Amino acid sequence: MLVLFKLLGSLALLMFGMKSMSDALQKMAGPQLRHVLGAMTTNRFTGMLTGMLVTASVQSSTATTVMTVSFVNAGLLTLAQAISVIMGANIGTTLTAWIMSAGMSFDITSAVYPAFLVGIILIYLKRYRYIGDFLFGLSFLLLGLGTLRITGAEMHLGENQAVLDFFASFDPDSFVTTLVFLFLGGVLTFCVQSSAAVMAITMILCSSGALPIYQGIALVMGENIGTTITSNLAALSANTQARRAALAHMFFNVFGVVWILFVFRPFVDAVCGLVGYDVAMVKGEVATKVFLANAAKLSFVLAAFHTCFNVVNTFILIWFIPQIERFVCWVIKPKKVDEEDEFRLHFITAGFMKTPELSVFEAQKEIQAFSERMQRMFNMVRELLTLSSSTSSKKDSNGADFNKLYSRIEKYEGISDNMELEIANYLDQVSDAHLSDDTKAKIRSMLREISELESIGDACFNMARTISRKYNGKQDHFNERQYDHIHQMMELTDQSLTQMNRLMMGRKETFDVNRTFNIEHEINNFRSQLKSQNITDVNNHEYTYAVGTIYMDLINECEKLGDYVVNVVEARMGIR
Repeated sequence: MLVLFKLLGSLALLMFGMKSMSDALQKMAGPQLRHVLGAMTTNRFTGMLTGMLVTASVQSSTATTVMTVSFVNAGLLTLAQAISVIMGANIGTTLTAWIMSAGMSFDITSAVYPAFLVGIILIYLKRYRYIGDFLFGLSFLLLGLGTLRITGAEMHLGENQAVLDFFASFDPDSFVTTLVFLFLGGVLTFCVQSSAAVMAITMILCSSGALPIYQGIALVMGENIGTTITSNLAALSANTQARRAALAHMFFNVFGVVWILFVFRPFVDAVCGLVGYDVAMVKGEVATKVFLANAAKLSFVLAAFHTCFNVVNTFILIWFIPQIERFVCWVIKPKKVDEEDEFRLHFITAGFMKTPELSVFEAQKEIQAFSERMQRMFNMVRELLTLSSSTSSKKDSNGADFNKLYSRIEKYEGISDNMELEIANYLDQVSDAHLSDDTKAKIRSMLREISELESIGDACFNMARTISRKYNGKQDHFNERQYDHIHQMMELTDQSLTQMNRLMMGRKETFDVNRTFNIEHEINNFRSQLKSQNITDVNNHEYTYAVGTIYMDLINECEKLGDYVVNVVEARMGIR
């Protein structure tokens, strides 16, 4: 039992080290990696190389896939480009296997303790704490691997007759045996949610001599499929593009497993020859020292196979990316919903696996959609004002159109409330993780942005209610000059909203914030001018006090909306 707990604890240490190392790397280079991913995917080959380099850098194919899907949703990458990046991610993730094979082959546990010391010093220095986090993660990973290697040796699996008999019960030359171990590898990976952990177990079994190399390779093939099942299940509740990307990932690995089954033995033998492992060597027929030296190469055989499998598979499928894209689009159809009038987050998906640093990018895209929706809502208010100015009877079709548009604006107000809550809850979950200072500052700004955007929605609905109250009441119509002034004020407000959306959709470094401030000054001055003019007009009996009150309510609400826009711009630009 002690040995079993030691084995399970070592696996836990390995998985924790992998996650810590990946998170630290993303904190150090998250934004830069996103820019690289967006800039270096001009064709399928650069996309593949980009995916490979980014995944090798962050040690997480999941993180690369999430970034890729986010870019597809944002329109920065096509689905075809995303598929090429995912292919590269499959190659990049094989670096993990090489790190593990080195950890299994050499005693590196003594070297991790100085790394722990350096790591804790860097963490306390704060300026270099992400490097310290990375060293801690790497040290835990190597410590877990070293403990696994020692535990595997203590278990004497190669001398355990029960274990040997179990694996000997499978015919090594049977195709069915390969399929059984393939299925077993997929199920194990799906259950433990970590291909790295299953790869470590496979290396222990093979290196101890308990598991023949062909069955070990079959387990590795199963791991490739098992990890894609996890992604597809996680993406079930995600949006269409996320599910298509996950399906493309599964198609890539399943196709590779299918073709390699036809050339299984020759391919494995070629990889063994590449590493220098003698497949035909049998224990007892050669000196023990020679046999152990040969067995020590098995972990490298597994890593080499993993790399060769993904490289060859990518070389085959990279020419058929358009066909793969058409296939996944044919299998997964988009949901037919009214995108504008239905509350639905497009970029934030609860089901799809994420990493905290990269989740902020998705939230930013959702806020951009929120901002665009608020300008559409304001334009509906302008249209509602136009409908209300009609002198035709309220019982005709104009009245039906007015009520329909008012109901739509009312629905948008509810949508804005829900979007604020959903995005805020999402950012709150992300902020619970260990984040870089820049990311924490971004989250604070984003929370301020969504609060002000929701206030814009409230202002729009207040104007709609004011127009509806006048339309359904007994007040006189606005005179022509009043309508002109309201339209002028709304035009200025719409210009302010346009500037806000230009900032939200672009880069703040190129945005002229003074243009927004100038429009706000124009709105304030115009409101003050109209306020004074309104008092004079009421005193001169050009219209009633009740009409003047409704008129100024609309003007004041536009001025408030302009203030909210400035607040959004200041939050986005980092102006306090």
